[in-house]
Amino acid sequence: MVSTIVWGTGNIGRAAIRAVEAHPALELTAVLVHDPAKLGRDAGDLAGLGRHLGVSATGDPEAVLATGPRAVVYAASGDIRPAEALADIVTAVRAGAVVVTPSLYALYDHRSAPPDMREPVLAAVKEGGGSLFVSGVDPGWGNDVLPLLVSGLATTVDAVRCQEIFDYSTYDQPDAVRYLVGMGQPMDYEPPMIAPTVPSMVWGGQIRLMARALDVELDEIRESVHRRELDATVTTASMGAFEAGTQGAVRFEVQGVVDGEALIVIEHVTRIHPSCAPDWPLPPDGVGAHRVIIEGRPRIEVTVEAADEDGNRSAGGNATAVGRLVGAIDWLDQAPPGLYDALDVPLRPATGKLGRRRS
Repeated sequence: MVSTIVWGTGNIGRAAIRAVEAHPALELTAVLVHDPAKLGRDAGDLAGLGRHLGVSATGDPEAVLATGPRAVVYAASGDIRPAEALADIVTAVRAGAVVVTPSLYALYDHRSAPPDMREPVLAAVKEGGGSLFVSGVDPGWGNDVLPLLVSGLATTVDAVRCQEIFDYSTYDQPDAVRYLVGMGQPMDYEPPMIAPTVPSMVWGGQIRLMARALDVELDEIRESVHRRELDATVTTASMGAFEAGTQGAVRFEVQGVVDGEALIVIEHVTRIHPSCAPDWPLPPDGVGAHRVIIEGRPRIEVTVEAADEDGNRSAGGNATAVGRLVGAIDWLDQAPPGLYDALDVPLRPATGKLGRRRS
């Protein structure tokens, strides 16, 4: 069994605890929290499992890493604290652990990452013998391994498009929805998530991964952003009212340009209510989905819907992203120390999980 700790217990951390506990090759040995109110609580309680796992949350990373865990699922946010997240991750890698995380966007494609992010990790790998694999939470597999797998079914491939289409009223992060994405803000407000260069910083690595796998050379990576305002005030169950005239929908693309054309595209279409921008792509059930479109012969379209935590679609997306990361741990544990990306780490069948339940 690979001794594994989960560092952070927000939306991603809750899913990570469940994934580690369910994995037949992993053993949950510690949970790290920042919120004092969570100290001492059982991991099963924090993860919403409805039963205790016998692992109490602690706030002492140094003491936990000193026990020599083989793996760390780093689930703490890196959105507004990338330097702190990098420092935490480097510390864990230097301690000899396999680390998986969605928190460092620049390392989705580590070959193109800034030296000040890549070099500390490589130094920690060399010093401590650990490893690092970073994959997206949007989810990463939907913007790298899935489109690449599906592209192999086509006779010819003309273009690849990956879409996330979501109603954000179901997303359990009000601050992110209102301030990071900008829902409910005046139309002259610039949401940080779609500020110039930010989409490319977050999703550009996945564009580069797909281009590398498809053996094409990118001219450049471009961004396209569109916003729509609400025609009428809408009220959501979990986040209250969003006023008429404020932002109600966002559509942006990160485009990999090949020979002057946008041929590898990651697109996000998000709304706070289905009445806003009804002419934009909609999910099949009106809530949320991830979609891959291969333009070519034949034209192939694959739509994925996932639900978790009592049917929540955003939680389902988080859970599948976590499944990709946690599912890689035992493979990474057997691989040489290093810095890995989505093209290195295989996506494997769920061996040993079918029908399995832990008491």
